[in-house]
Amino acid sequence: MNNGATPVVALDDAVVISSGFPLLSGVTLQLWPSSLSVVTGANGAGKTSLLRLLAGLDSLTSGSGTVAGIDLRDGDLRLLRRRIGWLGHEGSFYDDLSVKENLTFAARALGRPLDEIESVVARVGLSGRINTSAKQLSAGQRRRLGLAWLLLRRPELWLLDEPYASLDDEGRTFFDHLLADVVAAGATVVISAHDPLRSSALNPRTILMSGGSIVEEST
Repeated sequence: MNNGATPVVALDDAVVISSGFPLLSGVTLQLWPSSLSVVTGANGAGKTSLLRLLAGLDSLTSGSGTVAGIDLRDGDLRLLRRRIGWLGHEGSFYDDLSVKENLTFAARALGRPLDEIESVVARVGLSGRINTSAKQLSAGQRRRLGLAWLLLRRPELWLLDEPYASLDDEGRTFFDHLLADVVAAGATVVISAHDPLRSSALNPRTILMSGGSIVEEST
């Protein structure tokens, strides 16, 4: 139920073509505040392409869409990128900077308060690594660093590409609870994953894709 809210994401017959190849083939989708959606499907189904479109990283070829109230065809996509949080397979960190230095640099770039850094580092379980350089972090710890940046940034739309990759069972449980808190706080979260989530801590909407199209939706 949307209770009269404005959708954070509204796509209508969205098509994305790159080098003559259709990455998305007529996607119609609405996503609402305080919701978690998991986009599933085989490799090449269009999961990452959908997230990249929502992040303003790929352009609409035809159809229409808005994200966070910004038109994907005629709106300011630079502004859009400042309002969403994107976490891909590799975080965009400076390897020679420590966890704290990376977050300080990123926070200053967007005018976020520096006094929140230590609390978000603790929230993602990296307090013991706060002075460790990014290149010395494991893959799972780098993923946690990316989550710390998103918590510091507080985007209204979280776009997470295969976020459970490189996480052990403890890390997956931690991530489930963090997502539950983020959604409860009002954010819209979209995850790509090969399989539906099985956690009892979450109640996601599952969007199955194939051939660049949505073929099934369920809760």
